[in-house]
Amino acid sequence: MTNNKKIKVAVLYGGRSGEHEVSQQSAKSVINNLDPNRFEIIPIGIDRQGHWLLGDVKHLEFSQDGKALQLPHASTQVQVAPHPKSSVGEKFDVVFPVLHGTMGEDGTVQGLMELADIAYVGCGLLGSAIGMDKDVSKRLVAAAGIPIAPYIAFSEGEWQQNAAKLSESINKNLHYPLFVKPANTGSSVGISKVKSADELEAAVNNALLYDTKVLVETGVNAREIELSVLENPEYGLEPLVSVPGEIIPHHEFYSYEAKYLDPDGAGLAIPAKLTQEQIAQAQSMAKQIFKALECEGMARVDLFLDKDSGEFIFNEVNTIPGFTTISMYPKLWQASGIDYQDLLSKLIDLAIARQNRKRALKREWVPE
Repeated sequence: MTNNKKIKVAVLYGGRSGEHEVSQQSAKSVINNLDPNRFEIIPIGIDRQGHWLLGDVKHLEFSQDGKALQLPHASTQVQVAPHPKSSVGEKFDVVFPVLHGTMGEDGTVQGLMELADIAYVGCGLLGSAIGMDKDVSKRLVAAAGIPIAPYIAFSEGEWQQNAAKLSESINKNLHYPLFVKPANTGSSVGISKVKSADELEAAVNNALLYDTKVLVETGVNAREIELSVLENPEYGLEPLVSVPGEIIPHHEFYSYEAKYLDPDGAGLAIPAKLTQEQIAQAQSMAKQIFKALECEGMARVDLFLDKDSGEFIFNEVNTIPGFTTISMYPKLWQASGIDYQDLLSKLIDLAIARQNRKRALKREWVPE
C-alpha cells in the first residue's frame, strides 16, 4: 500500500444488540475524528434485522439530538463472503467495528472477518468471545491469580429445572446485596441490584430476557476503577496501559440509565485519586488481564477497589468500549498523552499489521 493512497476504512455500527443506540453514538465520534489525510471512510450500518446497509459519509444523517448517526437510508445492501475478492472485500482495506454487545463484540463479526480475510480493529475472535462472557473471563482471570468477587453462573435451562436449588445455593454462598447480570451483554443492559432473597427470581428472569446464561455476584463495597489498554505497536512488547480513571455513579449503581440516559448519572475522575503504589498495581493487573484473556488491539479493563480491604478485584473487560469523545477509553488515553485521532490511527495500523502477519503464515502442509 503506497503512502499516497488513502486506507479505506469501513466503520461498522448499529447491530442486533441492546446496545444498538450506543453504537450509533460511538460511530459518529469515530467517523468525525478519523484522520482525513490518511483514511477514506465507508460507513456501514447494521439494522436490527441484521441487514448491512452501505452509506456515504457525505450523506450521513444524525439523530434529532445530533449525538448519533442514523442508519444509511439506502437500498444498497452489502454482503461479506469468505474470500478477499468478494463484493465487499474489494471496497475497503480494514473494518473498524464500532459494535457493542452481542453480535458484534462477542467474536461473531470477528469470525466473519477472519473467513473473509479482511483486517479489522480490536480483539480477535477468541479474545472477543472470552471478553464478552463474564463467567468465562472471570474463570481465566482467577486462574491467573487475580482476585474476583464470589459468584455463581448458570444457564437458562438449569434455572428452569432447578430454580429452587440454585436460589438456595445463592443464598447460602453469596452475600446480599447481589448483582444479577446477563453473562453476555455490556453497557449494564439487563443488570439488577438485588437487596433481598425475595427480589432474586424477578432479577434472574429479567436477565434471561437478554441472554441464556446468568451470573449472580456478591456486591462489593468498592470504587470503580477503569484502565485503557492498547496493544504495543512494537510487536511482542508489553501492552500499553493508560492512567486509571474512576467512575463515580450518582445512581445506586452504574446502570444503563446512569451511563446513557441521565446526563448527570455519573462523574468521571481522570486520573483517579490513587496512590502511586495503587496506580502501579492497577496498571500491572490490567496488563495481566489483557494477556490472560487473549486480547489484541484494545480493551478497557474494569476493576473494583474494595473500600474495606483495599484490594483490587477484577470486574470485567470491554473489547469494544464506548468510543464517543466523552467515553472513558479515549479520555483515559488523552490523559495519558495519546489524542483521539492518533488513537484511532494506531488501532487501524495495529489491525493491518496483524492481518499482514496472518497472511504470511502457511495455510497448507507439504511433506518433504
